[in-house]
Amino acid sequence: MIHDNIAGAVGNTPVVRLTRLFRDEPFEVLAKLEYLNPLGSMKDRAARHVIESWLADGTVCPGTRLVESSSGNFGIALAALAPLYGLRVTCVLDPNTSATNLAILDSLGADLDMVWERDAGGGYLETRLARVRELVARDPAVVWVNQYANDLCWQAHYEQTAAEILTQVPDGLDVLVAAVSTTATLQGIARRLRGRWPALRVVAVDAFGSVIFGGPSAPRRLPGHGSSRVPELAATLEHDDVVYVRDEEAVAGCHTLLRSEGILAGASSGAVVSALRSVAPSLPAGARVLTLFADRGERYMDLVYAGTADARPADLREPVDVR
Repeated sequence: MIHDNIAGAVGNTPVVRLTRLFRDEPFEVLAKLEYLNPLGSMKDRAARHVIESWLADGTVCPGTRLVESSSGNFGIALAALAPLYGLRVTCVLDPNTSATNLAILDSLGADLDMVWERDAGGGYLETRLARVRELVARDPAVVWVNQYANDLCWQAHYEQTAAEILTQVPDGLDVLVAAVSTTATLQGIARRLRGRWPALRVVAVDAFGSVIFGGPSAPRRLPGHGSSRVPELAATLEHDDVVYVRDEEAVAGCHTLLRSEGILAGASSGAVVSALRSVAPSLPAGARVLTLFADRGERYMDLVYAGTADARPADLREPVDVR
């Protein structure tokens, strides 16, 4: 199939069986490789769905500026896809933005708005959100995407990602294990899959120090996994279990995944690998488990892949809160 642009190439990512990583287990683990989306992450899906939905209902039109507090995958997806529809993008960032992501966003032509003042919690999240609100209030032509509260984000995965899974794994699933941040991915997929398989067990993989499920806030260093605020979308998340993973465990999981399966994935994928080890004793023989590897590992080279699985990178020994 030939697409008119990269927006048409979003989705239809493959599913692979992790035959080496879990070879000695009595259950089967499948992974949907979301990092093979054109911009390198599953956020491509939500970005495209939001843009196309808003263009269709008149929320935005060519020339509208989208603004989002994002220095990672969602910002990159918006920055690449929005101009294809005649839209402009402003990403509100903070000093914790990685040099790689900053270079990507700049190369894509996004307007970068950096905040420097820490918020009351010692991070930057509330400062970034205040800046977003300021930009929206100042210009009626600016629209805030707000991935933490935008129902279109989980609907993208309900309508697209989960539909692909139903086609790719028609024989059924017993367990869904996925990392959370905004919770949109897990919410959209779980809702649709449970419509087919009501007994599906849904396991959310969160970061130690994240507050999504009411845990105490603590410093975190790995971006794209967990959150220092409770996403509005989380209020309707349907899940059975939560597994918390520390930064160093996620790093070790990334190294194990690369070494065993040749998959170079991001930090949340390493967290999923660690979480699967935790839930393994509770999985019945013959169970079929599905997970998702959300983004590429190249964006985490300095943070995750420097060192070995047995020796954590130096900058993880003194974690910095990514709020």
